[in-house]
Amino acid sequence: MIELRNIHKSFGTLEVLKGIDLDIAQGEVVSIVGPSGAGKTTLLQIMGTLDRADSGSVVIKGTDVSRLGQKELARFRNRQIGFVFQFHQLLPEFTALENVMIPGLIGGRNRRDTRRRAMELLEFMGLAERAGHKPSELSGGEKQRVAVARALINEPAVVMADEPSGSLDSANKAELHRLFFDLRDRLGQTFVIVTHDEELARTTDRTIHMKDGMIIDSL
Repeated sequence: MIELRNIHKSFGTLEVLKGIDLDIAQGEVVSIVGPSGAGKTTLLQIMGTLDRADSGSVVIKGTDVSRLGQKELARFRNRQIGFVFQFHQLLPEFTALENVMIPGLIGGRNRRDTRRRAMELLEFMGLAERAGHKPSELSGGEKQRVAVARALINEPAVVMADEPSGSLDSANKAELHRLFFDLRDRLGQTFVIVTHDEELARTTDRTIHMKDGMIIDSL
């Protein structure tokens, strides 16, 4: 479902990615691990179309995104890729429900249908009673579950997560990890997760180990 071929990326004279080849199947939960500076986040950003490779191809659901123009790329990203970040990045002036709805409205979905879908996702996350609360009124775990619901609103092909449990305590971290697998089992959702959390990496279907801009194994 995701095919990366010969991905190279440099920043100035620093070569960050050195010819990455990677395939990820529909419904896989894949973790990417490695020391700081290994190129994990850069790879995730290129895979998520937030950055472009210097060379190589990125194919998602049969679309070579490296060939898309900026407007086409933004439309593709909105519809096919969800994002979860370490610090959730919810908009503080909006409620949980409104935060979840935003990507759907940006994508041109009907407001009533988007609201219904957002409530369904919040109910799945156990947050129906918190739908009207703003981020400042939510716990860290609740905010991250809202972020996951937001990532899912457009029914994306893949959710890209960058250190999604890095700011959570042990209990909320375990709950978020279970949620990823529940979503895979119930919705067939694909996840690509950059993490330093060894416990999370051990539970994923496959762990991609990176070092010095290269994949050293994929188990």
